[in-house]
Amino acid sequence: MRKVLFSMLLMSLASVAFAHGPSRQKVVETVTIKAAPDAVWTKVKDFTKLQDWHPAVESSTATNGSKVDSVRTLNLKGGGKVIETLEGLSEEDKKFNYRMKDGGALPVSNYTSTMTVKAGEAAGTTTVEWRGAFYRSYPNNNPPPEQNDEAAVKAITGVYQTGLANLKKSLEK
Repeated sequence: MRKVLFSMLLMSLASVAFAHGPSRQKVVETVTIKAAPDAVWTKVKDFTKLQDWHPAVESSTATNGSKVDSVRTLNLKGGGKVIETLEGLSEEDKKFNYRMKDGGALPVSNYTSTMTVKAGEAAGTTTVEWRGAFYRSYPNNNPPPEQNDEAAVKAITGVYQTGLANLKKSLEK
């Protein structure tokens, strides 16, 4: 009887070990820009103007400008929308954070992000850090390839790298 109970316990523990959902993923990208931190901050802090420096964004609207709790809708080039809420903005720290309400075209869920602008190591430069944490959009085990962890990380990495490269280009003219 003991052996049977022990075997049942081991089998139930094994099934719990294999029955986990998606893991939280993280992406951090940085860029150094030959421009003053105030100039870079002025460009990125406006929650309504992502289209001014991110090439994937066609246009955007926001319910309350760059104030905390403002909800913006990003209309993406080629179609698709993303809806985000501004959760914090610090002029002093040159930092803001937001949460995605609806990822639309992106294969992620429960996405949060922070952008920070700081003086760079070299004089006259600025370092911008864009960091995000999220889950893949497919909540169950065995996701299709376009909705797995790798696809989610690749999508967010692409968003960050493309945006930061274009931000650098637009400020270093």
